[in-house]
Amino acid sequence: MASPSVDFGIVGFGYAFGEDQDVEKTVGSYVTDPERVLQWGYHTFHRAADGVTATDLAAEAAQDALNRTELSVDDIDLVVLVTSEMPEYPHWDSSAALARGLKIRQAQTLLLNEGCASGVTGLGIVAGVLAVQPEIETVLFTAVNRVSEYHRNRMKVNNAVHSDGAVAAVLRRGHPRNRWLSTDQFTDPDLCDWFRTDYGGAVAPVAPEGWSSLTAPAGHERVQAHFQKDPRRLREFAGQAIARSVEVIEGACRRAGVSRDDVTQVIYINDSADSIEDIARPFGVPLERTNAAISVAHGHMGAADQLVSLGQLIEQGAIAPGDLVALTGISIGMRWYCTLVRH
Repeated sequence: MASPSVDFGIVGFGYAFGEDQDVEKTVGSYVTDPERVLQWGYHTFHRAADGVTATDLAAEAAQDALNRTELSVDDIDLVVLVTSEMPEYPHWDSSAALARGLKIRQAQTLLLNEGCASGVTGLGIVAGVLAVQPEIETVLFTAVNRVSEYHRNRMKVNNAVHSDGAVAAVLRRGHPRNRWLSTDQFTDPDLCDWFRTDYGGAVAPVAPEGWSSLTAPAGHERVQAHFQKDPRRLREFAGQAIARSVEVIEGACRRAGVSRDDVTQVIYINDSADSIEDIARPFGVPLERTNAAISVAHGHMGAADQLVSLGQLIEQGAIAPGDLVALTGISIGMRWYCTLVRH
């Protein structure tokens, strides 16, 4: 079934990144087994300076997007903030804080947090808002990742180097380029505990004495424990994860009323080249028509990954008018997700 008739596109992008860090030179500060990290292929990640918050990065990216599109805050009808890390404060709406940082006096705001997925699934949520609120014309959609190094070791969460960055996209009803076509997603709820942060929430608000993210078990250890360290079961799940990634892209294609053969570009989370190629190959998309090169230059920026790659690939001329781009990934939940965009 094709998606409901909601027509909006991305007018332009803005960015903000932490300071560039060399993976090879810094890896020893985070892990005792650097070769495990270096084999993923990242050469650079971004680390925000102490005192620079997620809201600061989001506001910088948002202002950059407004400047590039020659818009002012008065043109914005809805401010959306997507986050994929620990919030700066509990019981606090950072989407409102972003609006305040942009000096917006009164606005509708929306805060989303589905881990890495929200920067992609959030576009589908915006489509729903536009469907029921015809008065909304222009949306400022900002996704940010700012690692709290107290809570998480950026090189031990999963098989990725986590990075600090933000991207903002200006969405406008009726804009003919970079049009949203559909969003599809599903979760495997049995796996919802994978990669969770154990301390800082209501169940365990304070970490035990002597605990440190530097020495805490790596996130992949919980995955291995789930499968009782059985190599066969781990391999089976790896294959299943790829199959589900294909399934969710196909689901988005059905919703949009297009064929899977129409997909010309695959933008995955900022993962290793091998992992990205595994997702693109079933669609006949070569590695050079993915975000593989951008991935290793930025690191994994959570919910900001796909929109950063989309914006930069468009600016590089690597995406041509009419190209059908699949923004896709796997996130906490465990959640498989995809949004289709027509350039």
